[in-house]
Amino acid sequence: MNQPHSTLQPPFHPAEDALLALMREGTLALEGLIPWSSNYTFLARIGEGPTPTPVVYKPIRGEQPLWDFPRGTLARRETASYLVSRALRWNLVPPTVLRRGPHGLGSVQLYVEVDQDAHYFTFQNESAYRDVLMAVALFDVIANNADRKAGHCLAIEPGRVLAIDQGLCFHVEGKLRTVIWDFAASLIPDLRRMQAELANDQDALTVNLTSLLSQAEIAALRRRLSQLLKSNRYPDPPEDRRPYPWPLV
Repeated sequence: MNQPHSTLQPPFHPAEDALLALMREGTLALEGLIPWSSNYTFLARIGEGPTPTPVVYKPIRGEQPLWDFPRGTLARRETASYLVSRALRWNLVPPTVLRRGPHGLGSVQLYVEVDQDAHYFTFQNESAYRDVLMAVALFDVIANNADRKAGHCLAIEPGRVLAIDQGLCFHVEGKLRTVIWDFAASLIPDLRRMQAELANDQDALTVNLTSLLSQAEIAALRRRLSQLLKSNRYPDPPEDRRPYPWPLV
């Protein structure tokens, strides 16, 4: 990548810590269901006054059971993904917290306005997006994302991307399923810089992840980082399992 990871994208909010405090403690009022989601997902507002903060609320009780992920853990994985993105300083995942709402414990994520028609397949060949897409692809390897659809990678503006729906991440087994195989087998630019940036927050990150992931999942995350440092390359698509999510968008 041509630009340092620490300035890959600007933060989603100028006062992120204050926003996180509001998202954890503010009154959560539901606006309605988001109809195209596979799990129960609500558009909601947090805060009083004329300009409450829009958020997306995913209660654990609305998660559809999956055979390969423990039941009731997707909201925690969504929150862990944000913490890893923040530790890397790539600002790919909007601010996300785990808290109680009208339907119980769930993830609450800042809602970001985007063009829903501008997804990965519509801009994958545009040079303005190359750096950030390389970061998304690397982030998904680190998080072991099992469901990177094109519609989970949205354009905010030219060259700036929003990564959403990280509920299927951090499995202890290799689960990477993604539409972004453009960089397979290529060298990872600035990998040492990435590792140094993550190491800066390693202690705090581990403490935060302990309440969200199992010790085995955290250990697997560390192994993936170690393997990336040794190979210094993006992985090839696996041959022993399906490398793409379904549907693709």
